[in-house]
Amino acid sequence: MDPQPAFYFDLASPECYLSAERIMAVLPLAAEWIPIRGSALPSPGDPAEQQQLVEELSDERSLQAPRWPSPFPFESEQAMLAATYAKQIGRTVPFVLAAFRQAYAGGRALDSDDNIVIAGSACEMHPAALLKGCELRIVRDGLDAATALALERGVRDVPAVWVPGTIGGYQLFHGDDQLEAAAAALSEQAAAQ
Repeated sequence: MDPQPAFYFDLASPECYLSAERIMAVLPLAAEWIPIRGSALPSPGDPAEQQQLVEELSDERSLQAPRWPSPFPFESEQAMLAATYAKQIGRTVPFVLAAFRQAYAGGRALDSDDNIVIAGSACEMHPAALLKGCELRIVRDGLDAATALALERGVRDVPAVWVPGTIGGYQLFHGDDQLEAAAAALSEQAAAQ
């Protein structure tokens, strides 16, 4: 079985928030949502540049203006462990969307267990189970492995969409502005099969 496309993200990235809000509508087939440590990548995005980009794109797309959490940027390790736990129990997308909305629509930094639990509650994850899940070695190992695989695949910043190709090849698209290019690549592959 061929691997499916992958959407790599870090909850600390507001540009990932923009991509998460539209990726399911843009890509012609589902991508696996994979939480990784953006800080471990070779070209982590500049928070000030991402903030400006998100403000401009929100205005262009007639979206709600972002509410910036304090502090911004925030430390996302605990939130990324929570996202990894959510992935392991099959709740990735609802948890991640709720967490992004807490951070960039609600203005609540995800460096607080309280804000992480609120995001979990929005998708029916028990608060105690979520926090306990963040402490599990299998969750930490899962985040480490996902980050290592992303680096192996050439991911240099988030958001990124990895599109598998034929005979071990692949294409990689970095940034919210590349979602349409990733969609086109996936459509071309489907047409060729």
